[in-house]
Amino acid sequence: MPMSLEEYQVSQMYMVLKMQQQSTNGAEGVEVLESRPFQDDVFGKGQYTSKVYRLQSKAPAWLTSIAPTDALVMQEEAWNAYPRCKTGMQCTLGTFFWSFAFLEFICPYFTKFSLTIETIHRADNGTSENVHGLNEEQLAARQVETIDIASAEPDYWSYAIGSSNFDFSKFKSAKTGRGPLLDGWQENCSPVMTAYKLVTIDAPYWGFGYRLEQALLAGERALFIESHRNCFGWIDEWFGMTMQQIRELEQQGDCLLNEKIGKPILLTDAADCEQSFSHNSERQVPQVVHT
Repeated sequence: MPMSLEEYQVSQMYMVLKMQQQSTNGAEGVEVLESRPFQDDVFGKGQYTSKVYRLQSKAPAWLTSIAPTDALVMQEEAWNAYPRCKTGMQCTLGTFFWSFAFLEFICPYFTKFSLTIETIHRADNGTSENVHGLNEEQLAARQVETIDIASAEPDYWSYAIGSSNFDFSKFKSAKTGRGPLLDGWQENCSPVMTAYKLVTIDAPYWGFGYRLEQALLAGERALFIESHRNCFGWIDEWFGMTMQQIRELEQQGDCLLNEKIGKPILLTDAADCEQSFSHNSERQVPQVVHT
């Protein structure tokens, strides 16, 4: 990514906020159950959130034919203490992601199914080896893929998740002067950082387990590409924002998401929403116009 670790934190929060707004309507999308600061001995200080994702329309037809609707709803708990984050998922066949992340998926409809995603961010151009500290057996089973946001080819999952139209071979940021991203841009780019993601999937089900594993891997890959392309493509929207400003936008976004889906925020009350809107009058949550 053509940005610093500090810039990436802001870009990721802004991207999550905007993509959630884009994917939420009265029938599907993101519901925020809880959002509050936390502190513990493992992660230190950070932000705890609890969300529900209803994205059934993103699943392929063969999966919706064998899985009940409730099995395609994802509940997420996230402890975001960037650059470390732990996220736990329950009852899901969808996907999402966070900073330094550990994601675990548990579904009562598929009790043997598991999916974990661990992410480590480093200020390098993708040359670090074994950043996750895998043992010899894990290294032998691992498949490595380098994803370039400037040249990744779209596929079915790209269109299912939503594909941006940025042409980074011609793109240039007005605020930072960064871009375009031509072949080999990572070699001479400054600043630069890399998100190292470790995805582990196990679906030991006869008849469809392998197909499910491959579909989830493809979906995760498409989501990684789209989200990180948006991080850079929207750089002129988020660049220069402080963490306080992005947190206030995040709180506004939580209120708007639940308003769209017709659900109350359980532990972020109306007073919090009103306070956030009044303090952040200059910057507004990214809005999506449907035509």
